[in-house]
Amino acid sequence: MITDCHVHIHPPDLVLKPGAEALMHAAGDYERMRGFARSPQKFLAYLDQIEVDRAVLIGSVSPEVIGIDSSINTFYSEYARANPRRLIPCGGLHPRHTHNFMADLDEFLRLGIRVIKIHPPHQLFYPNDYLNGLTELEVLYRAAEANGIPVMFHTGTSIFPGARNRYGDPIHVDDVAVDFPNLKILLAHGGRPLWMNTAFFLVRRHPNVYLDISSIPPKQLLNWFPRLEQIAGKTLFGSDWPGPGGVDIRRNIDDIRALPLSEAAKEQILGKTSLAIWPE
Repeated sequence: MITDCHVHIHPPDLVLKPGAEALMHAAGDYERMRGFARSPQKFLAYLDQIEVDRAVLIGSVSPEVIGIDSSINTFYSEYARANPRRLIPCGGLHPRHTHNFMADLDEFLRLGIRVIKIHPPHQLFYPNDYLNGLTELEVLYRAAEANGIPVMFHTGTSIFPGARNRYGDPIHVDDVAVDFPNLKILLAHGGRPLWMNTAFFLVRRHPNVYLDISSIPPKQLLNWFPRLEQIAGKTLFGSDWPGPGGVDIRRNIDDIRALPLSEAAKEQILGKTSLAIWPE
């Protein structure tokens, strides 16, 4: 069984900021993605075609940089109802873009979201800014921890206009892992291209921290993570499809299978680790 833990299916009529829209349209499969966004059945048929069993639908609330608001939470929740076993909805809340955070959190939890996405370079705060007065972040993490909802942090850089890359250093997740030891934490993109060693350290240090390898070209994976075999049990395959620069989910899978890793490690990365995060 293969799980792609990082697929972007945005609402088809989403109004993006100009720079974000230009980058999205530069992605080779963006228009096909918009078609899939209108029909989960067509997207599921596509997953069958490329032999992917489950997909995690990723999006973050980032009005400043991308133009996405919290309406994506309802979109992902409703979209995933087409097949709740195979489609895993993501969502999020932005502490600075809510009039009543506790009411919004209650509604968010009622939607059945199964992973929360925090995108520091786009949301313009550090993952540990609850230590600096952004107390809503602590409330969000405690709610996620209590409800068994993992939190995915974008780590690494972003090329979107307005993104501030200082927020992408994964070292700030270290505090989160210490303060919320029962919260499952996913490091999206493994800190690429600047902070891979930090990401690897955090995965090895903390039992509750996992590595998401989306947007890392598989042929470069062992150059960036030469000891990947050691953490295969905490590593998740993701494609970042249809991200800027162009990706192909099936080709990524084939390239991972061609890596000089044990078959057990490849199976773990492609599907088994995801079962520890999102049991069927």
